[in-house]
Amino acid sequence: QVQLVESGGGEVQPGGSLRLSCAASGTFFSQYTMSWYRQVSGMSRELVGSTFQGTITYSASAKGRFRITRDNTRQEVYLQMNSLKPDDTAVYYCHAARAGREYWGQGTQVTVSS
Repeated sequence: QVQLVESGGGEVQPGGSLRLSCAASGTFFSQYTMSWYRQVSGMSRELVGSTFQGTITYSASAKGRFRITRDNTRQEVYLQMNSLKPDDTAVYYCHAARAGREYWGQGTQVTVSS
């Protein structure tokens, strides 16, 4: 069983930055594919990017502006978001997957507005 807790959301002006954190409980953290998703109200959840054993992938909308890192010792994964746009406004979710099981955090709201 894995529990995920996100933090770091908030409101920021266009062009600003935010850093989201996701703290994971449980064991075998380094063996999990850790991902960030986001969801706008009324729309389906969208993958932002993932990290697994040194490989990191990003969606087209995130590439070049967002950066995912993880600290396996602290069992945390981070999403650094730069050059934020109003279209980045969403609830951001942390996701963990391993051996056919997946887990979600509760989400953290990011609002980009002037």
